[in-house]
Amino acid sequence: MDATKIVSRDPEVMSGELVFAGTRVEVKTLVDYLKGGHTVDDFLIGFPTVSREQAEAYLERTLEATEATTADRP
Repeated sequence: MDATKIVSRDPEVMSGELVFAGTRVEVKTLVDYLKGGHTVDDFLIGFPTVSREQAEAYLERTLEATEATTADRP
């Protein structure tokens, strides 16, 4: 999925917080759900404007970035 279809940041939307593209749902909300022991399905039920593809693509890219950063460490 194209990165511009996953998340966006605009100073006019949610004070410039990172949101799922085309929504006003902050990415932080998904992270908070997962940290709280909820599932992606729980999040999607609560925020139906976010697609499963967006949520999964964000998590995959975040994991890839984390793995790349970790691999660079001695």
